Amino acid sequence: MSLNIPGSTGGEMKGDTLDTTMGRLQRPRPNDLTKEYPRSSRELLGGYVHLARMIDKARAREAGVNGPYIYPCPLDKTLLSFLDVSDQDFAYSAKSRTDALILEWLAIHARPRSKKQIEIWNKEMLERRPEDEAQWTYFKKTRDAIDPSRTDIVTWIDLLDLEEGRPVPRRDAPTIG
Repeated sequence: MSLNIPGSTGGEMKGDTLDTTMGRLQRPRPNDLTKEYPRSSRELLGGYVHLARMIDKARAREAGVNGPYIYPCPLDKTLLSFLDVSDQDFAYSAKSRTDALILEWLAIHARPRSKKQIEIWNKEMLERRPEDEAQWTYFKKTRDAIDPSRTDIVTWIDLLDLEEGRPVPRRDAPTIG
């Protein structure tokens, strides 16, 4: 196939069409979560915590390289609910768009939220803890298998960062003053 674009020198694109070429240029390459970690939930994207991580997991699931990571997990469902977007629609969007284009997609499809609402939601998400005895049992077993001295870790996002080898500041450090 030869593209006849004004100002171009032409050229052959064997087996490609303009649509597949453009799609490949726009389509992000998913992280292989069998070999690397998704981004931290603490990483802000578009003002939201957890969004970048959820994008990584959705892309990986769609590509079949999500490894042990679940999309949508309970934290993903919390964000999806706040955005008022279905997990299927979000996964499709993540599969076919860059982070910047996902933010544009969310601006159209998600429930509009004020900066204050997002700040409050982010704070609640970062402070989210196990809600019942079964969750606490699982949480403590996981945390203690990694580092039994880190009894200061009591939030899901701190546990994820600890599990993935990211630095988690001690919450029980004595205050000076």
